[in-house]
Amino acid sequence: MKHALIIYSGGLDTTVCVPLMRERGFERISTVCIDVGQPQADIDQATERAKIMGTEHVVLDVKEEFAAQHCFPAIHANADYFGYPLSTAIARPIIGQQAALYGLKVKADAFVHGCTGKGNDQFRIEFGLRMFAPEIPIIAPIRDANLTRTWEIEYAEKVGAPIGQSKDKIWSIDENLWGRSIEGGRLEDPSYAPPEEIFQWTRGFDACPNEPESVTISFEKGNPVAINGEALAPAAIVAKANEIAGRNGVGRIDMMEDRMIGLKVRENYECPGATMLIHAHKGLEALVTTHPERRFKAQVDQQWAEMAYQGLWWDPFMEDLNAFIGSVQTRVTGDVTLRLFKSSMQIMQRSSPFALYSEAAASFDDVEALEQSQMTGMVKTHGMASLLYAKLKSSGAL
Repeated sequence: MKHALIIYSGGLDTTVCVPLMRERGFERISTVCIDVGQPQADIDQATERAKIMGTEHVVLDVKEEFAAQHCFPAIHANADYFGYPLSTAIARPIIGQQAALYGLKVKADAFVHGCTGKGNDQFRIEFGLRMFAPEIPIIAPIRDANLTRTWEIEYAEKVGAPIGQSKDKIWSIDENLWGRSIEGGRLEDPSYAPPEEIFQWTRGFDACPNEPESVTISFEKGNPVAINGEALAPAAIVAKANEIAGRNGVGRIDMMEDRMIGLKVRENYECPGATMLIHAHKGLEALVTTHPERRFKAQVDQQWAEMAYQGLWWDPFMEDLNAFIGSVQTRVTGDVTLRLFKSSMQIMQRSSPFALYSEAAASFDDVEALEQSQMTGMVKTHGMASLLYAKLKSSGAL
């Protein structure tokens, strides 16, 4: 009995995969929904549709693993892909990984996903599947048959697949703990102003509180461990950060994104918690690191974001990047206080037992830690090569 395991969201693409796989001769169909913090209503809808379709359905709750093993490393790397905190990108590898491990457990003969051939997710999910279950083949019906949304809707209605509001859905939305993406329809036009209705996690300017809000985030070795003195588990701290930053309008992102296949697309994201936590972490990191470390880490962080965007979570280069980043994080401990007000965010205070700041050395009134006259010789040699070059140039030797 041929057994297909569908990575299932309950949306149009993955729902039509069920009858398509039956037409291909798979007698046993299983569906797995990986819970990385999407709305409970979406998980419930997927469960209900799987039941209607007659599949063996399971929901795997990996929110804590996602927060600790994916969101927190993104904080360590101050992860930013041209202004995007990589919310969708960092969720796909764990979806592929968990689906692969479950597929091995239930002895699936094939993995099935609903990714199209135009997006990034096909790369990210399939990398995870091949990393953890390389012997099991992968089928991508939407991509392989070049199916259109119109065709899928007509096919679903023909075979009685429960797509419900999918055919009337204006926007394509993806959510997890780390962020929310909204695309499709008129949003694809870079000249179209997004309507307020697309936003659910962040308030608009006029809806934000009229008084600023202060929030203190505590870090231990690069990990956020408490907000306003309240210690929280990884998933809960991300959720709390989303709530606080979102009500103050922080974390709306409208960007032109360069996809892996070369397409330039307009994307809208809501990443309130990610935006705030990364900003606070970066501010604390600046307090405890040396100038060469900061300069080099900025390059490492950029490389990390590129690798994460591509979904190459288990690449050896990613291991190398994480080794350096992890070394730096051993000192990123302390508190950061931010002021949030109507979509703006400003660091007001930062403290750490590993701070490299010296009040005595920095003070203009102190003469013991650093005597100003000692700098005379150092200043005279500053730019010496440039001065010699200018002398040669003015003499006509060059």
